[in-house]
Amino acid sequence: MRVDAGLARLLGLSRTVVASLAEDGRVEVDGRAAGKSDRLVAGAWLEVSLPEPEAPSTIAAPAEVVNGLTVLHADDDIVVVDKPVGVAAHPSPGWTGPTVVGGLAALGYRVSTSGAEERQGIVHRLDVGTTGVMVVATSEHAYTVLKRAFKERTVSKRYHAVAQGHPDPSSGTIDAPIDRHPKHDYRFAVVAGGKPSVTHYDTIEAFRAASLLDVRLETGRTHQIRVHLSALRHPCVGDLAYGADPSLAKRLKLERQWLHAHELGFEHPGDGRWVSYVSPYPADLARALDLLRE
Repeated sequence: MRVDAGLARLLGLSRTVVASLAEDGRVEVDGRAAGKSDRLVAGAWLEVSLPEPEAPSTIAAPAEVVNGLTVLHADDDIVVVDKPVGVAAHPSPGWTGPTVVGGLAALGYRVSTSGAEERQGIVHRLDVGTTGVMVVATSEHAYTVLKRAFKERTVSKRYHAVAQGHPDPSSGTIDAPIDRHPKHDYRFAVVAGGKPSVTHYDTIEAFRAASLLDVRLETGRTHQIRVHLSALRHPCVGDLAYGADPSLAKRLKLERQWLHAHELGFEHPGDGRWVSYVSPYPADLARALDLLRE
């Protein structure tokens, strides 16, 4: 076989990469530099010098004041915050906006160093467009305990959502697997063979065009509530990415989905007592409710 084809199969590299190695003199056959089109012969001594791997790029969270980020509770183990809209939990590729991690740093809070560098202290996340209560670990012990609690589903996560129309039944459970959308990378969908996902909901208040729901998550998949309500044909009001009516969103002056992390309860990692924190509705969601009630 040719050098480029043979090495590609041996090393699992593309032929383009192998050709580049040969051009740089990094491929030798029996001690002589080999070109990409030279032939490999049985019994020959093949030597390849691979370049050093590139150092992984780090994504830092700059310390910056985040308008609207409110600390609901803080102690030696945890900081509980009320996250405003337009703020990510931690930095990520392509995101240049504010983060909870950066906002806490600006306020002088030290978070746990456990976890990936860009998401240290983060034990769960909320979407950029979702507001509400979040807990961040500030000690290594708290990080370990809370990560286990979220994994074992011993944390109580209650959201309030306004869904279009009136779900039938008014209270129920959605048990449908979720994975990445087969055609849109930035979205998720109910997909056969996806990760098990369970959402419980109860109707709190019904309006002419929508319903205010109390939602309890048994699992914590990305976009879970948005995906499950969309699959029921009752997407979150204002959630245009998942099929919401743009005219209703405009009438309610909403620029994002009506979804709010209302309450978070868990065993405190310091002493094991049960604690619970509640976040009131932000102004844009409260205004939308008032308009629905008119």
